[in-house]
Amino acid sequence: MIVELGSFALILSLVLSVLGAVMATWGRIQRRPVIAGAASAAMLASALAIVVAFAALVFAYVTSDFSVANVAANSHTDKPMFYKIAGAWGNHEGSLLLWCLVLTAFGAVLGLSRGLPFGLKTSAVAVQAVLSTMFLSFAAFTSNPFNRLLEAPVQGRSLNPLLQDPALAIHPPLLYMGYVGFSVCFSLAVAALIEKRVDPAWGRWVRPWALASWALLTVGIGLGSFWAYYELGWGGWWFWDPVENASFLPWLAGAALLHSAIVTERRGALAGWTVFLSILAFTFSMLGAFLVRSGVLTSVHAFAVDPERGMMLLAILGIASGAAFVLFALRAPAIRSMATFAPVSREGMLVLNNLFLTTAAVTVLLGTLYPLLLEATTGATISVGPPYFNAVFAPLMAVACVILPAGPFLAWKRGDLKGALQRLRFAALLAVAGAGLAFVLFDPKKALAAAGIGLGLWLILGAIFEVAERTRAMRAPLAETLRRGRNLPLGAWGMALAHAGLGVFILGAVVETGFKVEAARALPLKGEVAAGPWKVRLDEVNIVEGPNYLAEQGKLTVARADGRGREKTVTAERRFFPAGGQTTTEVGLDFRGLDDVYVVMGERGQTEAGEQSWVVRLYWNPWARLIFLGPLMMALGGLVSLLDRRLRVGAGPGARRRKEVGA
Repeated sequence: MIVELGSFALILSLVLSVLGAVMATWGRIQRRPVIAGAASAAMLASALAIVVAFAALVFAYVTSDFSVANVAANSHTDKPMFYKIAGAWGNHEGSLLLWCLVLTAFGAVLGLSRGLPFGLKTSAVAVQAVLSTMFLSFAAFTSNPFNRLLEAPVQGRSLNPLLQDPALAIHPPLLYMGYVGFSVCFSLAVAALIEKRVDPAWGRWVRPWALASWALLTVGIGLGSFWAYYELGWGGWWFWDPVENASFLPWLAGAALLHSAIVTERRGALAGWTVFLSILAFTFSMLGAFLVRSGVLTSVHAFAVDPERGMMLLAILGIASGAAFVLFALRAPAIRSMATFAPVSREGMLVLNNLFLTTAAVTVLLGTLYPLLLEATTGATISVGPPYFNAVFAPLMAVACVILPAGPFLAWKRGDLKGALQRLRFAALLAVAGAGLAFVLFDPKKALAAAGIGLGLWLILGAIFEVAERTRAMRAPLAETLRRGRNLPLGAWGMALAHAGLGVFILGAVVETGFKVEAARALPLKGEVAAGPWKVRLDEVNIVEGPNYLAEQGKLTVARADGRGREKTVTAERRFFPAGGQTTTEVGLDFRGLDDVYVVMGERGQTEAGEQSWVVRLYWNPWARLIFLGPLMMALGGLVSLLDRRLRVGAGPGARRRKEVGA
């Protein structure tokens, strides 16, 4: 009965979304606020209906109702309760229902928001309702998670063991909130084109949505990267997997949108470009959904292998994005800005920033889609991997990072580049000194890694010097500095934190990639393997029984190769899941300051002497902690900026100017 209620709620949500789209359109054409208000109410009701549907699906998983095809394919009675619940969105149908839940919820929030002009709000609600209608139709008619089986199996097939992990259970909801959050930017952009209203006020309404979506997407991508790092057992944190790229594309477009929206809000410039990026960010989100669910990619991250469903997703992508870009092409000539600025200005730096971010996104897009297009047109297969991205993407982002700290030191409209560089001279000297020190102390052959260290320090120091400049920390008494710090807008703190987080990430990525050491040996009990300054001894191997798996668990002692410091015991496992017949690895991680000692236990064998042995792979990953700390800092910077009162709708330019200090 609960499952039928969920299926009914899904259809009801679809009907309410159609009703919302019709009433919003009618209310806008007739200029009837009452009808437009009813459309907003319909969107709220649609969101509540999806909440009921999603709760019904979770209930089916919790109770192991194997008469539901989705539950039978992705759950098992022996699976821990936490993963039973997470299994509701660990598959194509359930994750699509989660997507619809977030999409309708954001549509409801948009409908309830205050301060937006009637025309713009009503048109945006109509566009959001149309998007909800398309995705709910896809869920209801081709990917319904409530479909019953004629004969219910006694036991389910269980969820992919690789997905039975806390980080990956939390990762999809955060990722989808980031993905789908850009739908509101999309709807506001299309509404602005319909209303022929793209002005600084519109930029202020778009920016909070872009900021929240980008911050949530940053956390989601970071969690996914961390999961890949400790769960897959290959010692890395990013592999330029096409599905990884699918989430990275809207992140890059969203970062460009954030910076462009600042110019539109503050100066009324780049309005057309901000509209374009608002459409592009959600287009990339829909493209990611297509890549993951169409069957064109084979990946542990991918959900579906059904070309028919993929074609429907492609149709949604084509209709939504195609219509938006056609409207943009028709309206773009009318979007004019009277604001002018010199090339050397804060606007100029933000334009340059956008140029590099969008070019970098294009390189990732080409590297991701080219193998698929080549195979579809010629049948030939080609792999585009890290060498391409490292050679093309990395230099673009390096240049973008070099110019990034100078932007906040330039004035709007016309800036003084010489003055900005002079105020950053100590940061530059310290960054160059750090790079030189790394070159001397570490392997001189790692010149690029040393340069990367300098780049990371440049971003961190640039953010610190920016805050110091705004608070006059170097030229005022401590009490005055603290007062200025308290009065500094949260947006300024958030921007500095995000830029510093990017620098922290670069430091971790460069050092871990450039200086990591790995080794592998078949070890008997009490055997040792060394990598870099660390060594590992295999002390014992036991068979342990988990809730839904059997594991061969190795206990290993990690110690410094030179004998100094304390020893630490870690466990590494090879798990076998009888329900799916799959084997996974659980790595042993020893956190040593900023470094990771990373241990993977492989298959059992025999030594030449006839002793039992196990393949043990050991990685020394220096500064790996910073790789995951950086994105958290960036996301936190975005969330801090969201708390700035200047981003609230209705805070006018005068209120913003009175609150700013040194902006």
